[in-house]
Amino acid sequence: MTTRWGILGTGGIASAFATDLRLTEDAQLAAVGSRTPAAATSFAERHGFERAYGSWVELATDPEVDVVYVATPHAFHEPAAMQCLRSGKAVLCEKPMTLDLASSALLVQESRARRVFLMEAMWMRCNPVIREIAELVGSGAIGRITAVHADFGLQGPFEATHRLRDPELGGGALLDLGVYPIHFAHLLLGAPTSVQAWAHLTPERVDETTGILFGYDTGSVAALTCSINGASRNAASITGETGRIDLPVGFFAPREYTITRGGTTETVSRPFEGQGYRFEALEVQRCLAEGLLESPLVPAGVTLEVMTLMDTIRDEIGVVY
Repeated sequence: MTTRWGILGTGGIASAFATDLRLTEDAQLAAVGSRTPAAATSFAERHGFERAYGSWVELATDPEVDVVYVATPHAFHEPAAMQCLRSGKAVLCEKPMTLDLASSALLVQESRARRVFLMEAMWMRCNPVIREIAELVGSGAIGRITAVHADFGLQGPFEATHRLRDPELGGGALLDLGVYPIHFAHLLLGAPTSVQAWAHLTPERVDETTGILFGYDTGSVAALTCSINGASRNAASITGETGRIDLPVGFFAPREYTITRGGTTETVSRPFEGQGYRFEALEVQRCLAEGLLESPLVPAGVTLEVMTLMDTIRDEIGVVY
């Protein structure tokens, strides 16, 4: 069954997704939409899309598009995704789904009311290595989890005009980068009972570097960091009472992991093609073929729980959009 894809947005993430989409079985590059015809046409020619539209509405109402990947900046996710849902289009919305819980909840409500598929593009949760690790942890392979560590930092500094420092665009480390460590901890431990956070803010009042500590009734903790002014290892580890699992640099799109148990260490590799976005495209296509309204890998409930955590963290660190 062929799935006809549309992409709304023409920035870097849209290009990365389109490149991987060409490697995805049964994916048809149908159309792209942008705010201007020139941007849409240029993108379509570069990536091999059949049609180009100079407005969101034209893409959303194209009868030969099955699903739209929303790849706009964070601040425009809600109106773009809402336009598509109201036009009856399935939506894969770039992470985080919106700027806050309230607007994400509106999209989920619209999706469920119209019975149209909606999924946050948290591609990490669709990655085969991440899925395998979650199964290992769930089976007790390293015992009860005592600690999760994850960090994601980019080498700055970024100019004051950059979108990562623009509060109007949802700038800062938390939404762009911190969402990965948070989703990682949530995948393994669920929602925490305690949330603590501290951040250094830019002059624009978005978070430059943020530290997060989650506590759980099980006794587990998660220590997470993110930064737009320092290239950290971008790695992760899961410590259990009987072993440890380590993810290398680029933990959010891993090709391998290392498991240490009983004094022995084993590195496990899995097949990987493209940049990692292909896995979420395949998951969307599977869900649509099966008539699902949500993905079991990235269900709406998880997205809303993570948005709740990020709202709580923003309240603690003093970031307002």
